[in-house]
Amino acid sequence: MADPKGFLNHGREVAKSRPVEERVRDWNEVYVPGSLLPIISKQASRCMDCGIPFCHNGCPLGNLIPEWNDYAYREDWPAAQERLHATNNFPEFTGRLCPAPCESACVLGINQPPVTIKNVEVSIIDKAWETGDVAPQIPERLSGKTVAVVGSGPAGLAAAQQLTRAGHTVAVYERADRVGGLLRYGIPEFKMEKRHINRRIEQMRAEGTRFRTGVEIGRDLKATDLKKRYDAVVLAVGATTARDLPVPGRELKGIHQAMEYLPLANKVQEGDFVAPPITAEGKHVVVIGGGDTGADCVGTAHRQGAASVTQLEIMPKPGEDRAPHQPWPTFPMLYKVTSAHEEGGERVYSVSTTHFEGDEDGNVQWLHLVEVEFVDGKLTQKPGTERKIPAQLVTLAMGFTGTDRENGLVDQFGLELDERGNIARDADFQTNVPGVFVAGDAGRGQSLIVWAIAEGRSAARGVDRFLTGASELPAPIRPTDRALTV
Repeated sequence: MADPKGFLNHGREVAKSRPVEERVRDWNEVYVPGSLLPIISKQASRCMDCGIPFCHNGCPLGNLIPEWNDYAYREDWPAAQERLHATNNFPEFTGRLCPAPCESACVLGINQPPVTIKNVEVSIIDKAWETGDVAPQIPERLSGKTVAVVGSGPAGLAAAQQLTRAGHTVAVYERADRVGGLLRYGIPEFKMEKRHINRRIEQMRAEGTRFRTGVEIGRDLKATDLKKRYDAVVLAVGATTARDLPVPGRELKGIHQAMEYLPLANKVQEGDFVAPPITAEGKHVVVIGGGDTGADCVGTAHRQGAASVTQLEIMPKPGEDRAPHQPWPTFPMLYKVTSAHEEGGERVYSVSTTHFEGDEDGNVQWLHLVEVEFVDGKLTQKPGTERKIPAQLVTLAMGFTGTDRENGLVDQFGLELDERGNIARDADFQTNVPGVFVAGDAGRGQSLIVWAIAEGRSAARGVDRFLTGASELPAPIRPTDRALTV
């Protein structure tokens, strides 16, 4: 145990954010560089090394949290990063982007603020990169087997790294022009600078993983041809079909899916554009959808100089404390103020968009909405609550409904889908087509980055067993597992 009285002697401290007026003028990460290391030993000491560490169950990766908390408390950074990497290929991603269901399951959280697990995690890995402790793990021998991984998001990257380290020859196919999937083009720079992805890609290249960008399986290369080329295929193509809003006026110019809007801002940071083709500059912006993607749109609009930003959510405003039906250690739905919300804008709950109104040139100008409430378990409009708000740029951030079916990949492989429209798979993550496996959102549905990495690792073990008859990679989670986090 790090410090038997740590949780009694030290309160919870989190990473310090840069002042709002400073950070909205740039695209760097919002946190003050170096602000964590001076406090992280004390924060790690708050871990009680519980007899039953519920944080393990809260984390889909099964991270060895009490172990690396203890090493961080003692400032044994090499040992801490070894324990961290034992279960997580990319802790610098999860330490920045994961909503931390582990903290919701922390035993200390029963009656005190929980341990700052995310902050400890990101401090360990940042220190490891700084000291050179993160090195390529080149396999001692090659198996002679080949694997294609389709998709380079967190699930695809995790599967590819595990399979490469197991000795297989792995090629990752990505339809975008750069590797990273939603990490690259869905997550704004202010939440995670892309240098973190770039150095992981270089590590993976040094280990032997090959990357082929600008190739869309199903269009540029038929799925059947891909299967002939490789001994196994892992589909980590995500759930990229966005939920739409079929109301009058949807066809007006200035209404875009979030994933049409966000990638362009990231491409500016990559140097592809001087200014994004879709920008919030000087406009009244409305973001429809109250989740993390919506918050990403809010923060992006602030940095582009929006005249105003309003975020709409159809559901009621969550409470600040656990609801009775979401007891510890489940992951509760709580009112959350992200860094983007700290920067301004208005959040409106329990409203539904009825239609859009445009000008004579077909540009959206107004969004008409109405308040809603639950009546007999159904959302119902409240009479007399209709109003309109200015809207010159609207982003739809209402989630995703499943894997892209338009490129032909699913049909060309002959894949079966489950009742939710996801690619069906068995306990080894194998689809109905022998040798074709699926991991991440494509098989699970829209979920968390930590689930994507966990599934990528688990699918890699299934592939390894398929190719060799046995596997020394970590045991897989079952595709139907939900633990205490969902």
